Amino acid sequence: MAAENTGAGPMLVVSAHAGDFVWRAGGAIALSASRGERVKVVCLSYGERGESAKAWREGKKLEEIKQIRRAEAEAAAAELGAEIEFFDAGDYPLVESQELVDRLVHVYREVEPAVVLTHTLSDPYNGDHPAAARMALQARILAQAIGYDAPGEPLGAPPVFFFEPHQPEQCDFRPDVLLDITEVFDRKRKAMECLPAQVHMWEYYTDLARRRGVQLKRNAGPNLGLPHTTMAEAFVRLYPQTTTVLA
Repeated sequence: MAAENTGAGPMLVVSAHAGDFVWRAGGAIALSASRGERVKVVCLSYGERGESAKAWREGKKLEEIKQIRRAEAEAAAAELGAEIEFFDAGDYPLVESQELVDRLVHVYREVEPAVVLTHTLSDPYNGDHPAAARMALQARILAQAIGYDAPGEPLGAPPVFFFEPHQPEQCDFRPDVLLDITEVFDRKRKAMECLPAQVHMWEYYTDLARRRGVQLKRNAGPNLGLPHTTMAEAFVRLYPQTTTVLA
């Protein structure tokens, strides 16, 4: 049977490129894994064309770059405690297809996620990101259909969270969830450092976690003026929360 929608259970992360899941959701992944929950990352592409400028400038060829990015992502996922699967669907552009959606349906049915993380539906800087999100959402819908031709039980209704894009203001990203990742930030940082192809991102996402941590504490009670070293990630929840207690 599908996992109950409690927020505690398997996590599925649908990432357009090999690094996206680390920068934007590495803390959430590490937290879930630290609780003993299964985390499955699906990388639709390696980010070989658009996310690997350093390797191209060094004269490396396409297949070599794919292998470099795969090895980096595998090391990062291991650091976070996640499984990882690569679809090698290509990037820039990542082309949406029913075949890719069907492969994702099979992943949904196999993992039975209690929570799903993916990209925002708007990103004027990178069309691969909303393409990944649209396929992730379509696959979630189809995985719920009892008559869909895929192994396993029909999916329940796992909540979907969009993780923070690189330029949030341009992507209509207004976070309504701030996740405290302080206890696992060292693991996220180590995972980021597994991605030297994008070394310029390390400090950016460290600084972002610090800023989101300040916002988390500002929204967490009477702590104004108190010192803290909180680190956080920001998310937008797509579907309504279901609850018997307002909190």
